[in-house]
Amino acid sequence: MSDIQPQPDDADRHNAKMAKKKAARDKIMATKTEEKGLVIVHTGKGKGKSSAAFGMIFRCIAHDMPCAVVQFIKGGMSTGERDLILAHFTDRCAFHTMGEGFTWETQDKSRDTEMAQAAWATAKELIADPGNRMVLLDEINIAIRYGYVDVAEVVAFLRDEKPPMTHVVLTGRNAAEELIEVADLVTEMELVKHPFRSGVKAQAGVEF
Repeated sequence: MSDIQPQPDDADRHNAKMAKKKAARDKIMATKTEEKGLVIVHTGKGKGKSSAAFGMIFRCIAHDMPCAVVQFIKGGMSTGERDLILAHFTDRCAFHTMGEGFTWETQDKSRDTEMAQAAWATAKELIADPGNRMVLLDEINIAIRYGYVDVAEVVAFLRDEKPPMTHVVLTGRNAAEELIEVADLVTEMELVKHPFRSGVKAQAGVEF
């Protein structure tokens, strides 16, 4: 520990600076009074898109807010989030795994399209139910990118039929510009480093 202690004038300047910053922030926060259901997009090449989305789902569960998950691409493999929700929280979170794996695994476009369309039909029902406060559409951006689901239809539904207090989260790389335009909150995960490039496989607790 350093023996150098801040001089009183340094402490006073710091306290005054923090007080000024707090006053400015409080003034800004006082203007933020609206509540609304948000359209939230997680995209980009970096890891964490679905992880962050599931973090919000677990927040909803903790607040006793009904919510739902529709997985568009990922198959029936065991994941921590899915197993935990199905084991303990089905009363608050409906969970639908509608995909059969990534397209390079299935290698069957017609089947992938059929499954994605079924997932979108389920998603629309869940979103239209005003009892659901949040609906996660996991990897829908991939389904849209490959043409399994029409982006114009998704945008129109979110704009015209989503209940006003329902949050909808859409994840996956390469989010369509039309989705980004209609969204209230967009986060792009940037890839800086990834252990996969060094030969490290996906691991429980990190990737699934």
